[in-house]
This record gives sequence, C-alpha cells and structure tokens, in this order.
Amino acid sequence: MSTSADRSLTPDIIAIIKATIPALEAHGVAITSEMYRRLLADPTIAEMFDPTHQSTGMQPRALAMAVLAYAKNIDNLGVLGGAVERIAQKHVSLEIQPEHYPHVATALLDAISVVLGDAATPEILDAWGRAYWALADILIGREHQLYDSSAHTEGGWTGWRAFRIARATAECATVTSLELEPVDGKPVISAVPGQYLGVDLDIPGHGRTRRNYSITSSPNRTGYRISVRHVQNGVVSGWLNSNACVGTELLLSPPAGNFVLPEKIEGPLGFICAGIGITPMIGMLETLAGPDITTPVQVVQVAHSTETAPFAARLAELSHNTAGRIQVVTRLTSEDGHPTAAWVAEQLPDGVSAYLCGPTGFMRDMVQGLPGAGVPANRLRYETFGPDTGVTD
Repeated sequence: MSTSADRSLTPDIIAIIKATIPALEAHGVAITSEMYRRLLADPTIAEMFDPTHQSTGMQPRALAMAVLAYAKNIDNLGVLGGAVERIAQKHVSLEIQPEHYPHVATALLDAISVVLGDAATPEILDAWGRAYWALADILIGREHQLYDSSAHTEGGWTGWRAFRIARATAECATVTSLELEPVDGKPVISAVPGQYLGVDLDIPGHGRTRRNYSITSSPNRTGYRISVRHVQNGVVSGWLNSNACVGTELLLSPPAGNFVLPEKIEGPLGFICAGIGITPMIGMLETLAGPDITTPVQVVQVAHSTETAPFAARLAELSHNTAGRIQVVTRLTSEDGHPTAAWVAEQLPDGVSAYLCGPTGFMRDMVQGLPGAGVPANRLRYETFGPDTGVTD
C-alpha cells in the first residue's frame, strides 16, 4: 500500500487507475460510504461534516462522482481545475489542515479493500495511494496559499476567530439573518460578494458542529451577516432561527469561495435563484446597485410563496433605487409550478452571463436545460449548497 511519500503518477500507475473506472462506476458509492463510516468514527473529524448530507447519501454520492472524475481525467488534471479550486476553498472554510489528509487516505484505501475484496490487489491499492497523494499535494499547496492570503489581508486572521451574534432579523417566514460582530472589536476582512464563512458553533444539548453560510451583507470592515433557512427538524438551523442564539458566541473562519463577480463585467447579468439560493447573490446585487455601474441586471427568483421568498422586499428596493436597471421577476411555485429552463431563458436578455444557485434538482434542470434554450454553457456559473452531487451529470 502506498504511503504519503509515494506521489509519482507514472504511465503504469495512470493505466492502473484508468483500469479501475468500471469498478468505480459500479461500486463508487459503496466505497465512499464505507470510507465515511470509518472516517466519521473520529468525533473530531465528524464535527466537520453535516450529518444530514450523510444520512441522505448526498456526501458519499458527491465524493464518488469526484473520485470517478479524477480517475477519468488523471492524465489531464487541468480539466479539473475548477473542481479542485472549489474543494480547496471549502477546505479552508472548515480549517482542514495537512495533518487531516493521512486519515482520509487510510479510510479511502481501507474502504476500497473492503468493498472490492480480492479485486483490490496490492498494485491497485498502491496506485490509488499514489493517486490520492498526488491530488492531496495539489490541494494542500493551494490551501496553504489561501490561508496565507487570509492571514495577510487587512482585517484577516488565521484559524478560528470569536464572533458574537448581535442581532437576528426575519427575512421571511423561513429565513433569519444574523448579524455577527467580532468579539475583539477589531476590523474584519472585507469579503468579496458571493463568498461564504465557515461557522463552528456549540449548540446546547447537541455539541460542536461546523457549517458554511453565505455572506449576505455588503462588503465592510466591521462584521458579517449570514442568512439561515429553517429546515424542518434541523437542529442547527432551528437554533439559529430562534431568539436563543442572540448574544452567544461562535467561531468563524475567514471568508472563502470563488462564486463571485468577475473583475471586468461585460454585457448584461442574470441571477437565477430558488429558495435560499438567493443568499450568495444578495451581496453581488447590492454591489451592482452602485451609482457608477450601468450593467443591466435581471433577477429571476423562484420561491414557494410570497411568505417564503427571502429578500423579496430588498430586491424590490434595489430595483426601485436603480430605476429598473435591476429588474426582478418572481415565480411562485405554489401558484405557477416549477419553472422550465425555457421559461427562465425567456426572462433573460440576449448575451447574458448567468449566475445560478438553488436546490440540486432545480440546478440540474437549469444547467442542463439553459444551453438548449439559448444561454450557452460557457456563460453559466453556479454554486451548490452542500456536496456537489453533479448538476451536469
């Protein structure tokens, strides 16, 4: 079995990895499920994961798809650059460190051995050990750059920093915004609109857990706002949507994420969101409402009802303040049903670059359907909440 010192991807190793693709297609989810079972037996590692994503099978499926994509492209890793960046950003938000990687390697290789049995020959295990560490080196290197950048940015910090929940404001019947202020009173990083925070909190009667939440405040140096949807029977979301959380302390990692506006905006922009998918977009829209910006913006917000449409009042205000340069179309699924990609495309101007965020099913319909409806795939950018279960598959 390969060790962390064995990282070379020789032609022979690449050939072995590619030969395992049929086994990954048939048993990938079983392998990753077994891997997580072993990995999450350690309570300090388990607190980094959302148990809902495990119970629903989302996390194992997402990882199985990522492993399969890695195997298929192991001789051309450049095509995975976007996926690698998303993983690195998520890792730094959860404060994943180099010392965590050996635990994952052991759990993964043991899972391959258990699920594949005798088919998991020493040669296959060695090849996958080398493949794992080749990718781990890329991630560790990129994560080091991101940690270093946060540490040296004005208002930045390393590790976890204490914040206090100062205020809670209802955005709609199911979403509450929380104002977070640093306990030390010092300035914070002015986040790029669209980024998110890693949140480490200790819920009474539940224990420590970590989550990611989009930043919904405009860039500033004093604190952050996050907005949380109350999930039925959700321990974390339920607590954060209650008055009990106000005044308590939690820990934040620095802003992370690359679902952000481009440095140079060319042509009209579209923002297509469903439910809580508005959260990474609201900061972008606040920025685009600036007096010196002339870019036409079309927002398509999908919600179940007017009572469950977060930031609807703020969107209307932004449209009014920009004299309609920011336009908003709202579709209520309780009245009009779920939108098709063709309907969404009809709401967007020609030459639009579109940002998408929402539940997996909605995202899959949009990402797969919009290109055929006239919005080219290379003009689509999207963000998924939780594990990326492959909206393009």
